[in-house]
Amino acid sequence: MATVKVLESQGIVVEVPANQTCCGQPMANTGCTDQAHPLAVAWVRVFRQCEYVVCPSGSCVAMIRHHYHDYVGTNPDFIRLKERTFELCEFLTDVLRIKSWSGSFPYRVGLHQSCHGLRELRMGSCSERREETFSKPGQLLSGLQGINLVSLSRPDECCGFGGTFAVNEESVSCLMGLDRIADHDQAGTQVLTAADMSCLMHLDGLLRRRANPIRVMHIAEILAGHAVPQ
Repeated sequence: MATVKVLESQGIVVEVPANQTCCGQPMANTGCTDQAHPLAVAWVRVFRQCEYVVCPSGSCVAMIRHHYHDYVGTNPDFIRLKERTFELCEFLTDVLRIKSWSGSFPYRVGLHQSCHGLRELRMGSCSERREETFSKPGQLLSGLQGINLVSLSRPDECCGFGGTFAVNEESVSCLMGLDRIADHDQAGTQVLTAADMSCLMHLDGLLRRRANPIRVMHIAEILAGHAVPQ
């Protein structure tokens, strides 16, 4: 709902189809392609009348744009929608051409850059590439008054979630997540944010189990301005 509020603040008419389902990424990542296929077909059917599709989770967008061709690649509605489906920060910066976001958020904020957002959506620069440093979520956050975007020692390392990886390799997944939290601890993070719900869910669970005071907020919640930590 924070995503809806952000979009409506920019004059966008938002519809949230009640009959939408999972995009099918968990099934596809596990090799269950027969189970992923009907979900891809359903996604096209549900969203085919939309001008744009905006999602607050980069991994779902990556699934649609980079992997749906295996399931619905010849569908003309999908071909049209593929280039019109965006993660929220992408839509704000690349479609609406917003340079920065106004408002106030006087906290030390640690930005987790999810793997799908970096490697498949190119929402930020990657440490393994020689390129100019950039971050679309960081660009939006940097305009907020009082915000302090902390520097992490490993700014684009995986949190360890990885969908069913967190189930099949629970110990490794948790250790990777704890490594990310330790990096935020040393940086003095007060609020940990990201543009992917799955990463935030994983890290939030680890933080709560250890009574760590770092608050977890989706970037849409910060931009919407209605969920300021107490």
